[in-house]
Amino acid sequence: MKYIDRVLKEVKSRNSCEPEFLQSVEEVFHSIEPVLEKHPEFEKSGILERIVEPERTISFRVAWVDDSNQVRVNRGYRTQFNSTIGPYKGGLRFHPSVYIGIIKFLGFEQIFKNSLTGLPIGGGKGGSDFNPKGKSDGEIMRFCQSFMTELYRHIGPNVDVPAGDIGVGAREIGYLYGQFKRVKNEFQPAVLTGKGLNYGGSLVRKEATGYGLIYFMKEMLNYHNLTLKDKTVVISGSGNVAIYACEKAQQLGAKIIAMSDSKGYIIDNTGIDLDTIKKVKEVERKRISEYINYHPQAEYHENQQELWSVKCDLALPCAAQNDIDIKSAKKIVANGTLAVGEGANMPCTNEAVNYFLENNILLAPAKAANAGGVATSALEMSQNSMRLSWSFEEVNKKLNEIMVNIFEISKEAAKEYNLEGNYVAGANIAGFINVANAMSDQGIV
Repeated sequence: MKYIDRVLKEVKSRNSCEPEFLQSVEEVFHSIEPVLEKHPEFEKSGILERIVEPERTISFRVAWVDDSNQVRVNRGYRTQFNSTIGPYKGGLRFHPSVYIGIIKFLGFEQIFKNSLTGLPIGGGKGGSDFNPKGKSDGEIMRFCQSFMTELYRHIGPNVDVPAGDIGVGAREIGYLYGQFKRVKNEFQPAVLTGKGLNYGGSLVRKEATGYGLIYFMKEMLNYHNLTLKDKTVVISGSGNVAIYACEKAQQLGAKIIAMSDSKGYIIDNTGIDLDTIKKVKEVERKRISEYINYHPQAEYHENQQELWSVKCDLALPCAAQNDIDIKSAKKIVANGTLAVGEGANMPCTNEAVNYFLENNILLAPAKAANAGGVATSALEMSQNSMRLSWSFEEVNKKLNEIMVNIFEISKEAAKEYNLEGNYVAGANIAGFINVANAMSDQGIV
């Protein structure tokens, strides 16, 4: 389509050093081509040109002092991508791989993911190339305080509400919020989500992305006359998303046989013992290889990428972007896998996604399947605004309802454009139309 080709060419020219961002834009543009054919008014309003350009991008220096009294300097970022349907909403990622291209890809994905939730939140993302691994609590606190000393002037409950992501958990959110409160001199809990329960956090927030992934998978499988019960599952990662996807899948009768971290993976054909994983990763903060010290019947393998050689019914990539390339996708298909559920952000390359679809693998796309985290963050914002707390059961029920609704609107959008069963296209279309209509209604801004 000429409109898509023209804008995509401009995007590639202007962002040539940002492959992750370009990958994300290409995937969305490919999906929404039939929408643009049906709605030529979107071209007249310049929707594509506007939606690929962040409304605001902030880059700043983060200077801090380590335990040896040595001054260290990192880069901090916040991309406020699109506020059409609500304040910018998206996590902060602290990882050495972070640069502006990663932040833009994540922020762009967040626009459509947040739109799918049906809640009034726009798309944004932020982070730093700071690596919390191996740092003391004091070093992490000083870094977070320096980071927030710059970021605080750009965020607020009705402007931009960051949360956690890779490298940013409850500890980091606590330090960030403490510094925000110090410099603003006000208790304003709705400015950050993922907070501790004793200062405005929400129950289920920790579990939300992993639980939400499984709620989406359950709906998708049920629609295709399948069930989670007795299915063998391989999960990449062993962080927050992976752990709670494992927990909910086990509760629903699935058998998790393999998990990983960045160094390698474990196979336990008797079924992964989640309590041990939590102990090793959440309490001891050690490598997943420690698992075999508690369960000698398990195997440990060093090449994390070979995880996808393990035969399973369901594959859940819950680690990082581009975890599954075309080589891994071919292994997954050859093993007779029934479905893939994207728990991480863009964990499959575009080539892998296309290969899954061509081979009739059910694919739950990240924009839809991992929206549970940001949905529950928005529920946390609601509780903060009302100055009350909901029970675990209340929040979990709302999360389940949101994920069921996301599946339904993705399914129906795919049907409407003659792409039934393609939930990648369905999610992109449903998320895009909501934002595009709102952008058109608000004029050229």
